[in-house]
Amino acid sequence: MTLAAGLELYWQAPADAMAGAQCLGVMRFGGAGAVLPANLPCLQVDTPTLQPVPCWQAAWTTDAALESGIHGEVRYRRGGGLLFGVLRVREAEFAGEDVAGALQRAAAHAYRQLFAAVDALGHPGLLRVWNYLPRINAIEHGSERYRQFNAGRQDAFAACGRALSGEVPAACALGSAGGDLVLAFLASTGRPRAVENPRQVSAYDYPVDYGPRSPTFSRAALLQHGGATLLFVSGTASIVGHRTVHLGDVRAQTRETLANIEAVLDEAARVGGGPRLPAAALGYIAYVRHTADLPAVRAEVDTHLGEQARVVYVQADVCRADLLVEIEASGGHPIQGCD
Repeated sequence: MTLAAGLELYWQAPADAMAGAQCLGVMRFGGAGAVLPANLPCLQVDTPTLQPVPCWQAAWTTDAALESGIHGEVRYRRGGGLLFGVLRVREAEFAGEDVAGALQRAAAHAYRQLFAAVDALGHPGLLRVWNYLPRINAIEHGSERYRQFNAGRQDAFAACGRALSGEVPAACALGSAGGDLVLAFLASTGRPRAVENPRQVSAYDYPVDYGPRSPTFSRAALLQHGGATLLFVSGTASIVGHRTVHLGDVRAQTRETLANIEAVLDEAARVGGGPRLPAAALGYIAYVRHTADLPAVRAEVDTHLGEQARVVYVQADVCRADLLVEIEASGGHPIQGCD
């Protein structure tokens, strides 16, 4: 896949890169970090970074002229056919008399805001969504909070006339240390293509064992942009078919996760009809459930990708209580500032 000149990921971005006119948006894990321009969309996740630095912040940059704004509750920047947006939703505001449905309603509200923004701003091609919510594995009011989130997300997809399977965006959903439901997304004027993993059942086809409403995301998404192919690999874990494998073994789960990413890269090349991206060329976020497992996870990642691989390690709960690690990735775009 050719690299896209129109979108770059600035790895561990310095303040001047984030404050510059070409910054589309920022993702930040751990700590407050540098003060950013008020009109810059920034995903601030309340969860600690384990390596390489206490506060990791990445900037999506582009060579296009950018416009900043707010649509509803979404803060965004757009330009060159891409839109980056963020929003934060307070779950307590949706409790009302029926506390049990608060998270589902909050998630549905967040996604309705998202869809209203991308449609109104002329970027209907939802490419990638990042979701973070506190207590993701907690059982509250008789069901796991991740399952409540999935129900709300699917409510919004249906209400906004979006497909519930097939051409759906890449995504992840992780547990945060606290705070609100926070989302970030990338959308396009173009049409992304969904990619599935032949080793796994598509998430939207999971049996009811994993909840009455299936997760609405694809294993990866491709976008032809600026004469190149962008690839976003969803949060990926140790799942074969629809089952978690290697229970309690973080090293084996990490190896299985990396095998799944390799399978997605194979399928992306087939779907996109172009060369296969080498795994070592991507940028990664690895979510580790238990801080003590970091050395084991990193050892497996280094063995598979090489010690020079661009990986940030974050402590976060994963969407299934029996999963110890989840890894996401992106590629097809230059990655700057990672030496």
